Amino acid sequence: MDSQGQYVQRVAWTVVGTGIGPLLLAATGEGLVNVVFHAAGPVRDRALDRLAARLGGEPVEAPGTPLLTEAAEQLGAYFSGDRHAFDLPLDWSLISGFNREVLRELASGVPYGTVVGYGKLAGRVGQPGAAQAVGMAMGANPLPVVVPCHRVVGSDGGIGGFGGGLETKRKLLALEGVLPEPLF
Repeated sequence: MDSQGQYVQRVAWTVVGTGIGPLLLAATGEGLVNVVFHAAGPVRDRALDRLAARLGGEPVEAPGTPLLTEAAEQLGAYFSGDRHAFDLPLDWSLISGFNREVLRELASGVPYGTVVGYGKLAGRVGQPGAAQAVGMAMGANPLPVVVPCHRVVGSDGGIGGFGGGLETKRKLLALEGVLPEPLF
């Protein structure tokens, strides 16, 4: 509890280098709560400020915590091609409602090396015609890569948008064998 009687969730964080640049990993006692792309300097600082505002308390840099160590190891194995699924406890507290439902379906139902259309994913959660809302859920994903929003594509064959940038999405899809490796 803080001085106003509000519950404060302890958040530990670290930044790890990956094939797509630095990722901020943040965890609570419940599980991995946030993954942030391009996590250097001001981007990292803004992400930590958002976590403090959403979860209360100041996030603590703690790279040696068991969950962050395991998450970093699993991400390293993923980026080296040795891991195709993540086995980490997840804290879904930064997302709720329809968005959480869509992301849980994505995490459990769209395996490595496959893609799904926005509309098809909407249908899987009982909301056919909600493709645009699925797109919004992807943009709100607090756990990208681990919850693979990069695997959601347009029905027209386009790769759609991506919070980490289209180049990052192309690299992730190439890593999984969905797209050819980018030429540059």
